[in-house]
Amino acid sequence: MSSAPRKMTIDIYSDVMCPWCIIGYGQLQKGLAELDGEIEAEIRWRPFELNPDMPAEGEERSEHIARKYRRTAEETRGVQNQMRSVAEQAGVSLDFTGEGDAPPAMMWNTFDAHKVLGWALHMQGIEAQNRLKLALFEAHFNHRRNIGQRDVLLDVVEETGLDRAAAEAALDDPQIAQHVRAEQAQAHDLNITGVPAMIVEGKMLIPGAQAPEVYVNALRRVAEKFPL
Repeated sequence: MSSAPRKMTIDIYSDVMCPWCIIGYGQLQKGLAELDGEIEAEIRWRPFELNPDMPAEGEERSEHIARKYRRTAEETRGVQNQMRSVAEQAGVSLDFTGEGDAPPAMMWNTFDAHKVLGWALHMQGIEAQNRLKLALFEAHFNHRRNIGQRDVLLDVVEETGLDRAAAEAALDDPQIAQHVRAEQAQAHDLNITGVPAMIVEGKMLIPGAQAPEVYVNALRRVAEKFPL
């Protein structure tokens, strides 16, 4: 008689603006598919703002990368092409898939997005939060919507099947804002300086977007080292 899959919790520190975060998620899903029947993971998304000082008007993505990382336009294009290639391997897309001409690829302030993601986790549960996170990735990368704008953010919440009015109240709740700040401070205490950063069962940190086999090996090590 086969035993039940080992259940694990994976906390992913992430920002919706981060292409490597959706790539890492795609690679993790490939790893979990390989572990089907052996390990079953529950994923919780934790807040990490890559650009906490991003103004409301945002910044064009290529210009942002060139400025922040001191890269030339050619180097920036090379980085973006590399990300697209890795994304394709991970089974995710960073490309515009909406109708008509693609609007500019922008970077937005994500503090409000982190607030509704925290609300979704604590009030609606892991599945609802994961659904919302993936919807926000899609809204940002594939439809180039301004998720830094409250109405657009709430539209995505509603489209995901969650309560718009409750999410709007969460945006105005100072306790939720304080909780997001506390979780970001916790990431700092854990020496997390970039995302994605995945913490398995509160015991192992896997930094960056890794290949599926890296996740497979890491999760098996945690299962072996910390049996139930």
